[in-house]
Amino acid sequence: MKNIQLNHAAHKSTSMKYPLCFLANDIDIPMNIGSFFRIADALGVEKIYLTGSSIVPPNPKVKKTSRSTEKYVPYTYNKDAMSVVKNLKSSGYKIISLEITSNSIDIEGFSVSKGDKICLILGSENAGICNKLLDISDTTIHIPMLGVNSSMNVSTACSIATYEITRKFQDECKT
Repeated sequence: MKNIQLNHAAHKSTSMKYPLCFLANDIDIPMNIGSFFRIADALGVEKIYLTGSSIVPPNPKVKKTSRSTEKYVPYTYNKDAMSVVKNLKSSGYKIISLEITSNSIDIEGFSVSKGDKICLILGSENAGICNKLLDISDTTIHIPMLGVNSSMNVSTACSIATYEITRKFQDECKT
């Protein structure tokens, strides 16, 4: 059988969402924000919380990078990331920061249980996640790096982490 690339019309969307949200704090590059929306749409993330100095739609660069998915993924903006995290914690969310730290665990060792709700905190590429958010997090995870560089683009890291977390949700639902 011949392998033929499918077009967009062949794609069948679903309303499937995982109990997973992003909190993007101080993300000042619009293309990263646009990528978060595209990742959230593709992988079933329920909502994006934009905080601090993060770029907020409408923004032409966000729209272009997101391919207009900012219209379909719910989001809110709040200047104060800590108040958003505290509200999410009181609603039963586990707060997971994506950052390499002295206490972070390899994402492979991170587990998800039935009934978990997760907020994945994403920080600026230059400064990372601030200590106040790291301190309030339940867990800090990192993606093992094999090369010379000790970090990667935040939207690239977000896509890897989101895929791993949603895969763990799928695996947990099978058991």
